[in-house]
Amino acid sequence: MSYVHPSDFVTKMIDAGEAKVFMSTRDTLIRAFMAGAILALAAAFAVTVTVQTGQAVVGALLFPVGFCLLYLLGFDLLTGVFTLVPLALIDKRPGVTVRSMLRNWGLVFLGNFAGAFTVAVMMAIIFTYGFSTAPNEVGQAIGSIGEGRTVGYADYGAAGMLTLFVRAVLCNWMVSTGVVAAMMSTSVSGKVIAMWMPILLFFYMGFEHSIVNMFLFPSGLILGGDFSVMDYLVWNEIPTVLGNLVGGLTFVGLTLYATHARTGLTRPRPVAQDVPVAAE
Repeated sequence: MSYVHPSDFVTKMIDAGEAKVFMSTRDTLIRAFMAGAILALAAAFAVTVTVQTGQAVVGALLFPVGFCLLYLLGFDLLTGVFTLVPLALIDKRPGVTVRSMLRNWGLVFLGNFAGAFTVAVMMAIIFTYGFSTAPNEVGQAIGSIGEGRTVGYADYGAAGMLTLFVRAVLCNWMVSTGVVAAMMSTSVSGKVIAMWMPILLFFYMGFEHSIVNMFLFPSGLILGGDFSVMDYLVWNEIPTVLGNLVGGLTFVGLTLYATHARTGLTRPRPVAQDVPVAAE
């Protein structure tokens, strides 16, 4: 699978973050739009499989197909740029500033949302035969997800908000590990295998992913879920974005950078002592 050593793929991470900062607005938006759309389709696929089989693990096993495709195609998710772009800033790459980093994050957010929302509308049309019937079983399931992960958290107040935030942190710990895992190999099969594992984990555990939620919650609202836009923003999307930022940057980007790009000094080895040979 042509394994790449950590010290080498961490350099690739920094290079990738730098490249994203200087990418044109046009390309950044196109790549973010397509990433959001493909991930939304994968989420719709996973929910459909889960509803039809009654087995959540089957949906989780198949969901990573979308993640793998979008990264092999060179598209960008907000969760990924949260991890990669700050490394170029920390590494003091010429021209990389806080402003340029925030510009990249903002454009990727907009592109991801536009892509996910587009698929949300298209899937709502499918689930309701062009809004001529009530949502089918899958549409109803998506609506219930939206309710459970907004007003469901709100019912617990501060404890619910803490739970939401921690789920978002854990989510991008795994998702960004998947982003980095794609750099661990130079073969397509190696990249896919390495990405599949952490993405499967995040989805099955029900962690909160800001871009997946850009599909699930607008879909839920369109399909008649019993929650509001404000519920979605306050009790899911905003805390999820913040948690995703903390999780990806803290547990993936900074840890790998600190130990592989800025490796600490090696401790001195003890000098071997000559052992006298006993006289015969």
